[in-house]
Amino acid sequence: MAVERRAAYRGEEYWGRGVAGFGDPRARLLVLGLAPAAHGANRTGRIFTGDRSGDWLYRALHRAGLANQATSVSRDDGLALRGAWVTSAVRCAPPGNKPTPAERRTCEPFLEREIALLGEMRAVLCLGAFAWQVMIDLAGLRPRPRFGHGAETELHLDHRFGSRPVSVIGSFHPSQQNTFTGRLTETMLDEAVSRARRAAGLP
Repeated sequence: MAVERRAAYRGEEYWGRGVAGFGDPRARLLVLGLAPAAHGANRTGRIFTGDRSGDWLYRALHRAGLANQATSVSRDDGLALRGAWVTSAVRCAPPGNKPTPAERRTCEPFLEREIALLGEMRAVLCLGAFAWQVMIDLAGLRPRPRFGHGAETELHLDHRFGSRPVSVIGSFHPSQQNTFTGRLTETMLDEAVSRARRAAGLP
């Protein structure tokens, strides 16, 4: 996906590899997205960085007191998170932003390891139905609770993740498809972030 570049970024060197999570290693809140954007994280090398979805997300985290600034444009822009860790279910930009089942399975061990290392995590904000499904499936919860903006459920993660309870909150993904149409507003995203912050026990 680093081969096809937008004219605006043609002179830039694209990251073009798997994108790791980013944030506070002692995070109590995990923000889980779909995958790196082709001209966002796939270009910059940091999750939700350099695209409009990231603009929405980091503004919301900043308003909630979880980020030191409201912008995320490059890996060296000074952004730091407090109490939060941002990552994605799939680590490379998928064609058409639609990961295949094989891509999801290939990337699951990375997410599992990340969650295991976030020993203080107590809540997950899932951005979109795909992230919600991945998180529910990692916990093996059946029947699978229905996704929706504002949906909330409780999971108990097994010994792989330190045997702990976790609150999971759903939000529509801050994609342009959702934000341009008004399906997701900044107020709605702020409310979801605030609920997740409270569930994580963050001030």
